[in-house]
Amino acid sequence: MSETISGATLSPVHRLAGRLKDLLRSHLWAKVMLAMFLGIATGLLLGPNAGLVAPDLAALITNWLALPGYVFLALIQMIVIPLVVASIILGMASSDSMASLRSVGLRAGAFFIITTLAAVLIGMVVALIVQPGLYIDAASLQSDLGMVLQESEAVPPPGLAFQDLPARLTEMIPSNPLRSGLEQNMMQVVIFAILVGVAVVSLPRQHQKPLLELLASVQEVTMVVVRWAMLIVPFAVFGLLAQITTRLGLDALFGMGLYVLTVVVGLLLVLLLYLIIYRFSVRKPVGAFLANIRDAQLLAFSTSSSAAVMPLTMQTAEARLGVSIAIARFVIPLGTTINMAGTALYQMVATLFLAQVFGVEVGLAALLLIVFLAVGASIGSPGTPGIGIVILSMLLGSVGIPAAGIALIIGVDRILDMCRTTVNVTGDLVAATVLDRPSSSQEH
Repeated sequence: MSETISGATLSPVHRLAGRLKDLLRSHLWAKVMLAMFLGIATGLLLGPNAGLVAPDLAALITNWLALPGYVFLALIQMIVIPLVVASIILGMASSDSMASLRSVGLRAGAFFIITTLAAVLIGMVVALIVQPGLYIDAASLQSDLGMVLQESEAVPPPGLAFQDLPARLTEMIPSNPLRSGLEQNMMQVVIFAILVGVAVVSLPRQHQKPLLELLASVQEVTMVVVRWAMLIVPFAVFGLLAQITTRLGLDALFGMGLYVLTVVVGLLLVLLLYLIIYRFSVRKPVGAFLANIRDAQLLAFSTSSSAAVMPLTMQTAEARLGVSIAIARFVIPLGTTINMAGTALYQMVATLFLAQVFGVEVGLAALLLIVFLAVGASIGSPGTPGIGIVILSMLLGSVGIPAAGIALIIGVDRILDMCRTTVNVTGDLVAATVLDRPSSSQEH
């Protein structure tokens, strides 16, 4: 009887997973890769090295070509706060009770936080060893982005000393959540959402329902806006990369290539860490695990959205990895919301990269703050494309790095988004498999 009920319960997930598999044939990743190459080629033709177009005319053309990219960024920024709040609270409220949240949630939370912290430290070490920002011509960059930099540096952030760190950490708790949202202080927004989520879980179910239904509607509305933004992603990538290539030339492309390589190497190390955890916790061959999850990984790479692939991730955990339904349907949605180790690594590398580009000294206190903010901000990164770079723009100002430098890396962010989303989804599946081990042993 239980198998029949389980089958009936699984069927909607299986049907949706089947539809998601069909999306693999849409080749979004191919469109993005083509847009990247065309953007670079267009930028080289319009750049000063080719000499085919006057510099003023080239700047005018690339400004219009980059318009879809800035529209995409504006759309994501418009809905990031409600999407973060709704996703975190709904993810925490997915448990049936406070006891359930404590038993499974604490173990899942510990897994996610430890692996995310490890990813941030890996990113810090790789970025400090490679130092990709030293290969960018900072003087040329500041000349090209001078107007934007002046705007962002009109109110410079105060200096950060080690003794000031406790006070800065205390300021993370929002005294006025509405002001935090208006100022897009993402760390305060994340902490507010976590506290509200814990409070919601502690309430009786009948008191939770109205708020959760409202938040579910808010999440759906924001996802519609994200889908609209996704329609222009190839054009955004093309225009932004063409603009940056035209402005900074081949030297900057080499520097950006090294930056991309630094992030990818860090992500591969995080992926290796996940596989080591799986091998020693589950004691099964890593090759079989990768073969079982390849569909979910490919869809994650193609869509850059762990939220979009979540139904397929749950089906993979249940049908291919043998994870119990209770664990899979709690850990996977929770992980989609708060397990963003790849995103956290990216934010650390990108922050240090831009610090190197702009010559910003990053001391021990600033490094500790970046680590804390990268872990916290990654928890507030919804599983939707483009969110990581938006949160990064808010992270930079906290350590005195001009947020306008985001224009330098946004053109190559798409390929990095695809890679880090694949790592995030892999982490969700490893977490579900590892956390299911105690319950499995008890059943047997």
